[in-house]
Amino acid sequence: MKMPDGGIAPLMFASCGMNCMVCYKHCCHKRPCAGCLAGGEGKPEHCRKCRIRDCAAGRGLTYCHECPDFPCRQVKALDRSYRTRYGASLIENSLCVRQDGLEAFMERQKKRYTCPACGGIVSLHDSECSECRLGAEPAQEE
Repeated sequence: MKMPDGGIAPLMFASCGMNCMVCYKHCCHKRPCAGCLAGGEGKPEHCRKCRIRDCAAGRGLTYCHECPDFPCRQVKALDRSYRTRYGASLIENSLCVRQDGLEAFMERQKKRYTCPACGGIVSLHDSECSECRLGAEPAQEE
């Protein structure tokens, strides 16, 4: 899957702070997941049963960073896992969206996770390009 020419759709930003566009299940599968905020088709079971997304929705919110309890215990635990395993902070993502807006955040993510060799999407989960399959570290943010 190539990185889109236009902006990344807002539905690709999950309640927890994950950019679903760079999720392995979205960018590296023949039947990509449509993102956490879209319907359940193509989603792995743990995403369909996401307690974090359900908590936000139950509070009438779309994103966890809109909640007065942010970051809660569940978000902190997921963030710790993502920082350890993938070098990415979902809490930092959410704070960037809160401060700069979703469009600006997604534009930075687009620059960071576009394969320099072919324009594919570099998966956050395995640092592999969705198109050329080359290992590519995400670009450093400026």
